[in-house]
Amino acid sequence: MSQDKPTADGSVKLYTILVFSENIAGILNQVTAVFTRRQVNIESLNVSASSTPGVHKYTITCYCTEEMVKMLKAQIEKRIDVLQARYFTDDDIFILESSLLKITTTAMLENPDVCHIIREHGARIVEVNPTYSAVEKTGATEDILSLFNALNELGAVRQFARSGRICITRGTREHLDDYLAEREKERGE
Repeated sequence: MSQDKPTADGSVKLYTILVFSENIAGILNQVTAVFTRRQVNIESLNVSASSTPGVHKYTITCYCTEEMVKMLKAQIEKRIDVLQARYFTDDDIFILESSLLKITTTAMLENPDVCHIIREHGARIVEVNPTYSAVEKTGATEDILSLFNALNELGAVRQFARSGRICITRGTREHLDDYLAEREKERGE
């Protein structure tokens, strides 16, 4: 399943933008305002602490052209508390999402296909009670949506939640670490 939205010229792609910032109140609003001003919709957003102490990592996905993602990156980096922003295509990063599905326990017990689909998709049943069962699936977006669609076709899904994308680059080091080391070197000279 392609994650690119079709356009007449084929130039719009799904980009993942990684933003590293100090943990300062209001920075998320500043970053999302960059997208709002340029009328670019954020497809997913995940914020967490990074591997660098005191630094938070924002993982943002959006559909746009390469020219637009370069502009977004530049505008984000102009924010005073942003340390670095980088953009990637899916080939440059390792991606995962998590999901939770609530299904009726009755549907699971009465239809053996429900349990078969859960096993077939490598999902885990994390809670079972008389009313509902909770199923967890971590993986690629396509795999999560495939599980949801298969269970939904059986009428078993009552609730569905999916996290934003989390990712790491395919390189051996965090780009931010290299940037911070270079910045410290420049300060020492």
